[in-house]
Amino acid sequence: MSTFSLWCVLLAGGLITFALRASFIALVDHVTLGPRMRAALRYVPVAVFSAMAWPAVMAEAHAMPSALGNLRIWAAAVAVLVAWRTRNVLYTVLAGMGALWSLTALARFLG
Repeated sequence: MSTFSLWCVLLAGGLITFALRASFIALVDHVTLGPRMRAALRYVPVAVFSAMAWPAVMAEAHAMPSALGNLRIWAAAVAVLVAWRTRNVLYTVLAGMGALWSLTALARFLG
């Protein structure tokens, strides 16, 4: 594939993605959603965040002798607890990253 073809594919993909996302913003005032659809759409951010975070959590699981040695799983568990208690995405991300950094520093200090 030539460089020009690659850039054309990337540009087309970007334009299609932008058009799909912009259509929801542009049509929000013209379409009435039912209560069931509104309830279902409330879970989209959580589902997307989970789909992005899960591979990162499990990325090093194959290199560890057990799942208990994977610090990312422990940090994810902390994040899940914070999410459950606070229902706040910012607190969840901060708690998960703080736990991961703290556990990594502790593991380096001890080991």
